[in-house]
Amino acid sequence: MMRRHLRLLALLGATISSSSLSANPWEEIDTPYGENAGAIGSYANGCLQGGQALPLTGDGYQVLRTERQRYYGHSTLVEFVSDYASELKLQGLDDVLIADMSMPRGGNFTHGHSSHQIGLDVDIWFKQATKPLTKTEREQPKPLKLVDKKKFLLDTQIWSDAQTQMVQTAAEDKRVARIFVSPVIKQHLCDLKLTDDSWLKKVRPWWGHTYHMHVRLHCPKGDTLCQNQAPIAAGNGCNELSWWKQQLTGAPAPQPKKPAAKPKKNKTKVKPQQCSSILTAK
Repeated sequence: MMRRHLRLLALLGATISSSSLSANPWEEIDTPYGENAGAIGSYANGCLQGGQALPLTGDGYQVLRTERQRYYGHSTLVEFVSDYASELKLQGLDDVLIADMSMPRGGNFTHGHSSHQIGLDVDIWFKQATKPLTKTEREQPKPLKLVDKKKFLLDTQIWSDAQTQMVQTAAEDKRVARIFVSPVIKQHLCDLKLTDDSWLKKVRPWWGHTYHMHVRLHCPKGDTLCQNQAPIAAGNGCNELSWWKQQLTGAPAPQPKKPAAKPKKNKTKVKPQQCSSILTAK
């Protein structure tokens, strides 16, 4: 009986220890650190110094899921969101809905994002709001069902010129480096055969992103510790979509059977050394 009791205590201790080790310290911090804004590292491996909170409502926008506290960003991102929403309002659009930006000090999320780590990424829903959201609408929002991936079709009864304006206005902003959307959405934009489609270059097809666009900014000038991505290739990118269509709609080719490979251990990314100080600062 005593041995069984000791085994249970040991198991409980191991469980608690494992839980503690698996906790994500970046998600436990609820305040930014530092006065001067600084994006440190890469979009998918870094942190944020001097993060600013985007006001939860502003001219032309409302923030979603505020209880998550993912509405922090580099000052450049906060300014972009404010400018962008105001511009769309001048164009006659309703309030845009701002989803995840970064956490107070950036860093990695346990789930949901691999990027959004340095305060230069923001998710913007294609759905708009004609009035102030209720708490339930804000914290448990329902997205538009825009994309049929299997048929590689966009529901043009829901998608309108307003959504196209949203993408184009963001892409034409010099601060914006890339905009990630579903390949189906990119295909629709290509099919519009616009007279000036130079902005389409920034619109990049990616997995998911069926009801929102993910806007990524360039590293701000003076942020020497921020790592930009490689430049986008020339052209509007519309010739890349046949591969994506095959991935989403086509049956995968049969693969010859091979001996099961040993599972590879995921390598832990090492953040820039400055992130350790930002994480632990009081």
